[in-house]
Amino acid sequence: MIGVYTNRYGERWELQLKGSGKTPYSRDGDGRAVLRSSVREFLCSEAMHYLGIPTSRAASLVVSDDEVWRDQFYNGNVKKERGAVALRVAKSWFRIGSLEILAHSGELDLQRSLLDFIIREHFPSINMNDSNRYLDFFSRVVSETANLIALWMSVGFAHGVCNTDNFSLLSITIDYGPFGFMESYDPDFVPNTSDDERRYKIGNQANVGLFNLDKLLQALKPLLDSRQKQLAFQILEGYSSHYYLRFTELFKAKLGFLGEGEDDHYLIAFLLRLMEDTKADFTMTFRQLSEITQDQLKELRIPKEYWALQDLAKHKFFSNWVTMYLLRLRRNKGDSDSKRRKRMTSINPRYVLRNWMAESAIQKAEMNDFSGVHLLQQVLQHPFQRQSVAEKAGYSLHPPTWAKDLKVSCSS
Repeated sequence: MIGVYTNRYGERWELQLKGSGKTPYSRDGDGRAVLRSSVREFLCSEAMHYLGIPTSRAASLVVSDDEVWRDQFYNGNVKKERGAVALRVAKSWFRIGSLEILAHSGELDLQRSLLDFIIREHFPSINMNDSNRYLDFFSRVVSETANLIALWMSVGFAHGVCNTDNFSLLSITIDYGPFGFMESYDPDFVPNTSDDERRYKIGNQANVGLFNLDKLLQALKPLLDSRQKQLAFQILEGYSSHYYLRFTELFKAKLGFLGEGEDDHYLIAFLLRLMEDTKADFTMTFRQLSEITQDQLKELRIPKEYWALQDLAKHKFFSNWVTMYLLRLRRNKGDSDSKRRKRMTSINPRYVLRNWMAESAIQKAEMNDFSGVHLLQQVLQHPFQRQSVAEKAGYSLHPPTWAKDLKVSCSS
Protein backbone atom coordinates (compact mmCIF):
# COMPACT_ATOMS: atom_id res chain seq x y z
CA MET A 1 0.00 0.00 0.00
CA ILE A 2 1.72 3.22 -1.11
CA GLY A 3 -0.88 5.92 -0.63
CA VAL A 4 -4.23 7.46 -1.48
CA TYR A 5 -4.81 9.54 -4.60
CA THR A 6 -7.72 11.86 -5.37
CA ASN A 7 -8.10 12.56 -9.08
CA ARG A 8 -9.52 15.62 -10.83
CA TYR A 9 -13.03 14.16 -10.61
CA GLY A 10 -12.78 13.96 -6.82
CA GLU A 11 -12.53 10.16 -6.89
CA ARG A 12 -10.42 8.62 -4.15
CA TRP A 13 -8.17 5.71 -5.12
CA GLU A 14 -5.94 3.56 -2.92
CA LEU A 15 -2.69 2.61 -4.69
CA GLN A 16 -1.05 -0.78 -4.22
CA LEU A 17 2.10 -2.30 -5.66
CA LYS A 18 1.89 -6.03 -6.24
CA GLY A 19 5.20 -7.82 -6.56
CA SER A 20 7.48 -5.05 -5.27
CA GLY A 21 9.09 -7.13 -2.51
CA LYS A 22 8.72 -8.06 1.12
CA THR A 23 6.38 -6.26 3.50
CA PRO A 24 5.76 -6.94 7.22
CA TYR A 25 2.98 -9.29 6.07
CA SER A 26 4.92 -11.39 3.55
CA ARG A 27 5.46 -14.23 6.04
CA ASP A 28 7.88 -16.66 4.32
CA GLY A 29 7.17 -15.30 0.83
CA ASP A 30 9.51 -13.15 -1.22
CA GLY A 31 6.86 -10.52 -1.98
CA ARG A 32 7.57 -10.81 -5.69
CA ALA A 33 5.25 -11.50 -8.62
CA VAL A 34 6.04 -13.25 -11.88
CA LEU A 35 5.41 -11.69 -15.28
CA ARG A 36 2.68 -14.15 -16.31
CA SER A 37 0.48 -13.48 -13.28
CA SER A 38 1.06 -9.73 -13.49
CA VAL A 39 0.04 -9.61 -17.17
CA ARG A 40 -3.09 -11.62 -16.37
CA GLU A 41 -4.16 -9.29 -13.53
CA PHE A 42 -3.33 -6.18 -15.56
CA LEU A 43 -5.43 -7.30 -18.52
CA CYS A 44 -8.33 -8.92 -16.67
CA SER A 45 -9.03 -6.11 -14.22
CA GLU A 46 -9.27 -3.71 -17.16
CA ALA A 47 -11.38 -6.20 -19.16
CA MET A 48 -13.83 -6.54 -16.27
CA HIS A 49 -14.11 -2.77 -15.95
CA TYR A 50 -15.11 -2.42 -19.60
CA LEU A 51 -17.59 -5.28 -19.20
CA GLY A 52 -19.30 -3.11 -16.57
CA ILE A 53 -18.35 -5.28 -13.59
CA PRO A 54 -17.12 -3.61 -10.35
CA THR A 55 -13.40 -4.24 -10.08
CA SER A 56 -10.01 -2.95 -9.06
CA ARG A 57 -8.14 -1.25 -11.94
CA ALA A 58 -4.63 -1.60 -13.34
CA ALA A 59 -2.65 1.62 -13.60
CA SER A 60 0.67 0.25 -14.83
CA LEU A 61 2.77 -2.85 -15.35
CA VAL A 62 6.56 -2.67 -14.98
CA VAL A 63 8.73 -5.59 -16.03
CA SER A 64 11.66 -6.38 -13.77
CA ASP A 65 15.00 -8.02 -14.49
CA ASP A 66 14.87 -9.68 -11.08
CA GLU A 67 14.84 -13.45 -11.02
CA VAL A 68 11.84 -14.98 -9.29
CA TRP A 69 11.76 -18.68 -8.44
CA ARG A 70 8.39 -20.44 -8.51
CA ASP A 71 7.00 -23.97 -8.25
CA GLN A 72 4.07 -23.14 -10.51
CA PHE A 73 2.01 -26.31 -9.98
CA TYR A 74 3.41 -27.36 -6.57
CA ASN A 75 4.96 -30.48 -8.07
CA GLY A 76 8.60 -29.85 -7.16
CA ASN A 77 9.44 -28.32 -10.54
CA VAL A 78 10.93 -25.02 -9.36
CA LYS A 79 12.06 -22.73 -12.17
CA LYS A 80 13.38 -19.24 -12.65
CA GLU A 81 10.88 -16.72 -14.04
CA ARG A 82 10.85 -13.07 -14.91
CA GLY A 83 9.45 -10.67 -12.31
CA ALA A 84 7.05 -7.76 -12.70
CA VAL A 85 5.34 -5.16 -10.56
CA ALA A 86 1.72 -4.12 -11.09
CA LEU A 87 0.36 -0.83 -9.79
CA ARG A 88 -3.30 -1.49 -9.07
CA VAL A 89 -5.92 0.83 -7.67
CA ALA A 90 -9.25 0.45 -5.90
CA LYS A 91 -11.61 2.59 -3.85
CA SER A 92 -10.65 0.32 -0.96
CA TRP A 93 -8.67 -2.87 -0.43
CA PHE A 94 -10.46 -3.84 2.79
CA ARG A 95 -11.83 -7.36 2.67
CA ILE A 96 -14.08 -9.57 4.78
CA GLY A 97 -10.87 -10.99 6.20
CA SER A 98 -9.84 -7.52 7.40
CA LEU A 99 -12.66 -7.63 9.97
CA GLU A 100 -12.54 -11.38 10.50
CA ILE A 101 -8.94 -11.35 11.74
CA LEU A 102 -9.64 -8.62 14.32
CA ALA A 103 -12.70 -10.42 15.66
CA HIS A 104 -10.74 -13.67 15.83
CA SER A 105 -8.01 -12.05 17.91
CA GLY A 106 -10.52 -10.24 20.14
CA GLU A 107 -9.37 -6.73 19.12
CA LEU A 108 -12.90 -5.34 19.28
CA ASP A 109 -11.97 -1.69 19.86
CA LEU A 110 -9.74 -1.72 16.77
CA GLN A 111 -12.41 -3.61 14.82
CA ARG A 112 -15.01 -0.99 15.76
CA SER A 113 -12.64 1.83 14.77
CA LEU A 114 -11.86 0.19 11.43
CA LEU A 115 -15.52 -0.49 10.70
CA ASP A 116 -16.47 3.11 11.48
CA PHE A 117 -13.68 4.31 9.20
CA ILE A 118 -14.87 2.07 6.34
CA ILE A 119 -18.49 3.22 6.72
CA ARG A 120 -17.51 6.89 6.94
CA GLU A 121 -15.21 6.71 3.91
CA HIS A 122 -17.14 4.37 1.61
CA PHE A 123 -20.78 4.22 2.72
CA PRO A 124 -21.76 7.90 3.02
CA SER A 125 -25.50 7.15 2.95
CA ILE A 126 -25.21 5.35 6.29
CA ASN A 127 -25.72 7.63 9.28
CA MET A 128 -22.71 7.37 11.60
CA ASN A 129 -24.89 8.37 14.57
CA ASP A 130 -27.33 5.55 13.95
CA SER A 131 -27.01 2.66 16.39
CA ASN A 132 -27.98 0.33 13.51
CA ARG A 133 -25.11 1.46 11.26
CA TYR A 134 -23.34 -1.91 11.41
CA LEU A 135 -26.59 -3.64 10.49
CA ASP A 136 -27.09 -1.26 7.54
CA PHE A 137 -23.51 -1.89 6.48
CA PHE A 138 -24.01 -5.66 6.57
CA SER A 139 -27.23 -5.39 4.55
CA ARG A 140 -25.43 -3.39 1.86
CA VAL A 141 -22.54 -5.87 1.64
CA VAL A 142 -24.94 -8.82 1.38
CA SER A 143 -26.96 -7.34 -1.49
CA GLU A 144 -23.92 -6.01 -3.38
CA THR A 145 -22.04 -9.30 -3.03
CA ALA A 146 -25.04 -11.12 -4.51
CA ASN A 147 -25.08 -8.59 -7.35
CA LEU A 148 -21.35 -8.98 -8.02
CA ILE A 149 -21.44 -12.78 -8.25
CA ALA A 150 -24.49 -12.65 -10.52
CA LEU A 151 -22.51 -10.31 -12.79
CA TRP A 152 -19.59 -12.74 -12.77
CA MET A 153 -21.94 -15.52 -13.84
CA SER A 154 -23.45 -13.40 -16.62
CA VAL A 155 -20.07 -13.28 -18.39
CA GLY A 156 -18.88 -16.76 -17.39
CA PHE A 157 -16.17 -15.49 -15.04
CA ALA A 158 -14.73 -17.80 -12.39
CA HIS A 159 -12.56 -16.07 -9.78
CA GLY A 160 -10.65 -19.19 -8.79
CA VAL A 161 -10.02 -18.46 -5.08
CA CYS A 162 -13.15 -17.08 -3.40
CA ASN A 163 -11.98 -17.08 0.20
CA THR A 164 -12.88 -14.34 2.68
CA ASP A 165 -9.56 -12.60 2.15
CA ASN A 166 -10.31 -12.21 -1.57
CA PHE A 167 -13.82 -10.80 -1.07
CA SER A 168 -14.00 -7.02 -0.98
CA LEU A 169 -16.15 -5.21 1.59
CA LEU A 170 -17.02 -2.82 -1.25
CA SER A 171 -18.15 -5.77 -3.39
CA ILE A 172 -15.65 -5.25 -6.19
CA THR A 173 -13.58 -7.92 -7.93
CA ILE A 174 -10.09 -8.03 -6.42
CA ASP A 175 -7.01 -10.27 -6.35
CA TYR A 176 -6.92 -11.81 -9.80
CA GLY A 177 -5.07 -15.10 -9.48
CA PRO A 178 -6.13 -18.38 -11.09
CA PHE A 179 -9.24 -16.87 -12.72
CA GLY A 180 -10.76 -18.03 -15.97
CA PHE A 181 -13.55 -17.18 -18.37
CA MET A 182 -15.54 -20.34 -19.03
CA GLU A 183 -15.42 -21.51 -22.64
CA SER A 184 -17.68 -24.56 -23.04
CA TYR A 185 -20.61 -24.10 -20.66
CA ASP A 186 -19.95 -26.28 -17.61
CA PRO A 187 -21.21 -25.56 -14.07
CA ASP A 188 -18.26 -27.63 -12.81
CA PHE A 189 -15.67 -25.43 -14.54
CA VAL A 190 -12.64 -24.86 -12.27
CA PRO A 191 -9.96 -22.45 -13.53
CA ASN A 192 -7.52 -23.24 -10.71
CA THR A 193 -5.77 -26.56 -11.30
CA SER A 194 -4.66 -26.64 -7.65
CA ASP A 195 -8.31 -26.60 -6.47
CA ASP A 196 -8.48 -30.38 -6.13
CA GLU A 197 -11.72 -30.27 -4.13
CA ARG A 198 -13.40 -28.09 -6.80
CA ARG A 199 -14.48 -25.81 -3.98
CA TYR A 200 -14.46 -22.73 -6.19
CA LYS A 201 -16.00 -24.17 -9.35
CA ILE A 202 -18.08 -21.61 -11.21
CA GLY A 203 -21.39 -23.21 -10.27
CA ASN A 204 -20.53 -22.92 -6.57
CA GLN A 205 -19.55 -19.24 -6.49
CA ALA A 206 -22.93 -18.07 -5.20
CA ASN A 207 -22.80 -20.64 -2.39
CA VAL A 208 -19.26 -19.62 -1.48
CA GLY A 209 -20.44 -16.01 -1.39
CA LEU A 210 -23.05 -17.00 1.18
CA PHE A 211 -20.40 -18.87 3.21
CA ASN A 212 -18.15 -15.79 3.23
CA LEU A 213 -21.01 -13.48 4.24
CA ASP A 214 -21.79 -15.81 7.12
CA LYS A 215 -18.16 -15.43 8.20
CA LEU A 216 -18.61 -11.64 8.04
CA LEU A 217 -21.70 -11.92 10.23
CA GLN A 218 -19.74 -14.00 12.76
CA ALA A 219 -17.09 -11.27 12.83
CA LEU A 220 -19.70 -8.54 13.38
CA LYS A 221 -21.64 -10.36 16.11
CA PRO A 222 -19.59 -8.99 19.03
CA LEU A 223 -20.60 -5.48 17.91
CA LEU A 224 -24.33 -6.24 17.64
CA ASP A 225 -27.03 -6.53 20.31
CA SER A 226 -29.39 -9.52 20.39
CA ARG A 227 -32.08 -7.80 18.28
CA GLN A 228 -29.55 -6.71 15.67
CA LYS A 229 -28.09 -10.22 15.50
CA GLN A 230 -31.55 -11.61 14.73
CA LEU A 231 -32.13 -8.99 12.02
CA ALA A 232 -28.67 -9.63 10.54
CA PHE A 233 -29.47 -13.33 10.29
CA GLN A 234 -32.69 -12.49 8.43
CA ILE A 235 -30.70 -10.26 6.06
CA LEU A 236 -28.33 -13.14 5.38
CA GLU A 237 -31.27 -15.46 4.73
CA GLY A 238 -32.38 -13.07 1.99
CA TYR A 239 -29.09 -13.41 0.10
CA SER A 240 -30.16 -16.39 -2.00
CA SER A 241 -33.37 -14.79 -3.27
CA HIS A 242 -31.51 -11.54 -4.01
CA TYR A 243 -28.88 -13.44 -5.99
CA TYR A 244 -31.46 -15.48 -7.91
CA LEU A 245 -33.46 -12.36 -8.78
CA ARG A 246 -30.37 -10.54 -10.07
CA PHE A 247 -29.14 -13.61 -11.98
CA THR A 248 -32.53 -13.93 -13.66
CA GLU A 249 -32.63 -10.22 -14.57
CA LEU A 250 -29.22 -10.43 -16.19
CA PHE A 251 -29.95 -13.56 -18.20
CA LYS A 252 -33.33 -12.24 -19.33
CA ALA A 253 -31.52 -9.21 -20.68
CA LYS A 254 -28.90 -11.44 -22.33
CA LEU A 255 -31.74 -13.21 -24.16
CA GLY A 256 -33.42 -9.96 -25.18
CA PHE A 257 -36.57 -10.31 -23.08
CA LEU A 258 -38.63 -7.26 -22.18
CA GLY A 259 -41.15 -7.28 -19.33
CA GLU A 260 -42.17 -10.41 -17.49
CA GLY A 261 -42.89 -13.82 -18.97
CA GLU A 262 -44.18 -16.76 -16.99
CA ASP A 263 -41.77 -19.12 -18.76
CA ASP A 264 -38.67 -16.90 -18.51
CA HIS A 265 -36.98 -18.93 -15.77
CA TYR A 266 -37.68 -22.15 -17.64
CA LEU A 267 -36.33 -20.76 -20.93
CA ILE A 268 -33.08 -19.72 -19.27
CA ALA A 269 -32.64 -23.08 -17.53
CA PHE A 270 -33.59 -24.97 -20.70
CA LEU A 271 -30.96 -23.11 -22.74
CA LEU A 272 -28.24 -23.62 -20.14
CA ARG A 273 -29.00 -27.34 -20.08
CA LEU A 274 -28.72 -27.54 -23.89
CA MET A 275 -25.42 -25.67 -23.69
CA GLU A 276 -24.13 -28.03 -21.01
CA ASP A 277 -25.11 -31.13 -22.99
CA THR A 278 -23.53 -29.89 -26.24
CA LYS A 279 -20.55 -28.16 -24.59
CA ALA A 280 -21.52 -24.99 -26.46
CA ASP A 281 -19.28 -21.97 -26.01
CA PHE A 282 -20.76 -19.71 -23.32
CA THR A 283 -19.68 -16.29 -24.61
CA MET A 284 -20.32 -16.91 -28.29
CA THR A 285 -23.66 -18.71 -27.85
CA PHE A 286 -25.17 -15.58 -26.30
CA ARG A 287 -23.33 -13.29 -28.69
CA GLN A 288 -24.51 -15.21 -31.76
CA LEU A 289 -28.08 -15.27 -30.46
CA SER A 290 -27.66 -11.48 -30.38
CA GLU A 291 -26.57 -11.34 -34.02
CA ILE A 292 -28.74 -13.94 -35.75
CA THR A 293 -32.12 -12.87 -37.13
CA GLN A 294 -35.40 -14.32 -35.94
CA ASP A 295 -36.14 -15.53 -39.49
CA GLN A 296 -32.88 -17.49 -39.56
CA LEU A 297 -33.71 -19.03 -36.19
CA LYS A 298 -37.27 -19.83 -37.20
CA GLU A 299 -36.11 -21.77 -40.25
CA LEU A 300 -33.27 -23.31 -38.23
CA ARG A 301 -30.86 -21.92 -40.83
CA ILE A 302 -27.72 -21.38 -38.79
CA PRO A 303 -25.05 -19.64 -40.95
CA LYS A 304 -21.56 -21.11 -40.83
CA GLU A 305 -20.07 -18.16 -38.96
CA TYR A 306 -22.41 -18.88 -36.02
CA TRP A 307 -20.30 -21.84 -34.95
CA ALA A 308 -21.43 -21.84 -31.30
CA LEU A 309 -25.10 -21.99 -32.34
CA GLN A 310 -24.26 -24.77 -34.78
CA ASP A 311 -22.85 -26.75 -31.85
CA LEU A 312 -26.01 -26.00 -29.86
CA ALA A 313 -28.25 -26.99 -32.79
CA LYS A 314 -26.93 -30.56 -32.60
CA HIS A 315 -29.13 -31.10 -29.53
CA LYS A 316 -32.35 -32.96 -30.25
CA PHE A 317 -34.35 -30.41 -28.23
CA PHE A 318 -32.84 -27.32 -29.89
CA SER A 319 -35.84 -26.78 -32.17
CA ASN A 320 -38.18 -27.01 -29.17
CA TRP A 321 -36.25 -24.32 -27.38
CA VAL A 322 -36.16 -22.09 -30.47
CA THR A 323 -39.94 -22.36 -30.84
CA MET A 324 -40.48 -21.28 -27.23
CA TYR A 325 -37.84 -18.55 -27.53
CA LEU A 326 -39.38 -16.98 -30.64
CA LEU A 327 -42.84 -17.03 -29.04
CA ARG A 328 -41.43 -15.19 -26.02
CA LEU A 329 -39.70 -12.58 -28.20
CA ARG A 330 -42.99 -11.87 -29.97
CA ARG A 331 -44.44 -10.89 -26.58
CA ASN A 332 -41.89 -8.05 -26.25
CA LYS A 333 -44.04 -4.92 -26.44
CA GLY A 334 -42.93 -2.29 -28.96
CA ASP A 335 -39.94 -4.33 -29.99
CA SER A 336 -38.50 -5.26 -33.39
CA ASP A 337 -35.84 -7.72 -34.46
CA SER A 338 -33.33 -4.95 -35.17
CA LYS A 339 -33.98 -3.34 -31.77
CA ARG A 340 -33.57 -6.71 -30.08
CA ARG A 341 -30.24 -7.40 -31.80
CA LYS A 342 -28.93 -3.93 -31.02
CA ARG A 343 -29.96 -4.32 -27.37
CA MET A 344 -28.46 -7.79 -27.01
CA THR A 345 -25.14 -7.01 -28.72
CA SER A 346 -24.68 -4.12 -26.27
CA ILE A 347 -24.63 -6.50 -23.28
CA ASN A 348 -23.35 -9.82 -24.69
CA PRO A 349 -19.61 -9.41 -25.27
CA ARG A 350 -17.92 -10.68 -28.39
CA TYR A 351 -14.52 -10.73 -26.68
CA VAL A 352 -13.49 -11.81 -23.19
CA LEU A 353 -10.00 -12.57 -21.86
CA ARG A 354 -9.82 -16.28 -22.61
CA ASN A 355 -6.83 -18.13 -21.13
CA TRP A 356 -5.33 -18.88 -24.53
CA MET A 357 -5.42 -15.20 -25.47
CA ALA A 358 -3.63 -14.20 -22.26
CA GLU A 359 -1.12 -17.04 -22.67
CA SER A 360 -0.26 -15.96 -26.22
CA ALA A 361 0.42 -12.42 -24.99
CA ILE A 362 2.48 -13.72 -22.03
CA GLN A 363 4.69 -15.89 -24.23
CA LYS A 364 5.53 -12.84 -26.37
CA ALA A 365 6.08 -10.67 -23.29
CA GLU A 366 8.58 -13.19 -21.92
CA MET A 367 10.61 -12.41 -25.07
CA ASN A 368 10.28 -8.63 -24.61
CA ASP A 369 7.52 -8.37 -27.22
CA PHE A 370 4.53 -6.60 -25.65
CA SER A 371 2.51 -6.32 -28.86
CA GLY A 372 0.13 -9.04 -27.66
CA VAL A 373 -0.50 -7.25 -24.36
CA HIS A 374 -1.13 -3.95 -26.14
CA LEU A 375 -3.49 -5.61 -28.64
CA LEU A 376 -5.56 -7.23 -25.90
CA GLN A 377 -5.60 -4.01 -23.88
CA GLN A 378 -7.02 -2.24 -26.95
CA VAL A 379 -9.56 -4.93 -27.87
CA LEU A 380 -10.87 -5.50 -24.34
CA GLN A 381 -11.73 -1.82 -23.96
CA HIS A 382 -14.53 -2.40 -26.49
CA PRO A 383 -15.74 -5.95 -25.78
CA PHE A 384 -19.18 -5.46 -27.35
CA GLN A 385 -17.98 -4.05 -30.69
CA ARG A 386 -16.79 -6.16 -33.59
CA GLN A 387 -13.16 -5.20 -34.26
CA SER A 388 -11.20 -6.15 -37.37
CA VAL A 389 -7.92 -6.63 -35.46
CA ALA A 390 -9.65 -8.93 -32.98
CA GLU A 391 -11.31 -10.93 -35.75
CA LYS A 392 -7.97 -11.29 -37.54
CA ALA A 393 -6.42 -12.55 -34.28
CA GLY A 394 -9.17 -15.19 -33.98
CA TYR A 395 -10.58 -13.84 -30.72
CA SER A 396 -14.17 -14.78 -31.70
CA LEU A 397 -13.37 -18.18 -33.20
CA HIS A 398 -13.27 -21.66 -31.72
CA PRO A 399 -10.46 -21.70 -29.14
CA PRO A 400 -7.34 -23.40 -30.58
CA THR A 401 -6.87 -27.07 -29.71
CA TRP A 402 -3.72 -26.33 -27.69
CA ALA A 403 -5.79 -24.16 -25.34
CA LYS A 404 -7.28 -27.28 -23.75
CA ASP A 405 -3.90 -28.13 -22.23
CA LEU A 406 -3.47 -24.78 -20.47
CA LYS A 407 -3.24 -24.88 -16.69
CA VAL A 408 -3.42 -22.04 -14.19
CA SER A 409 -2.58 -22.23 -10.49
CA CYS A 410 -2.54 -19.97 -7.45
CA SER A 411 1.12 -19.16 -8.08
CA SER A 412 0.14 -17.75 -11.47
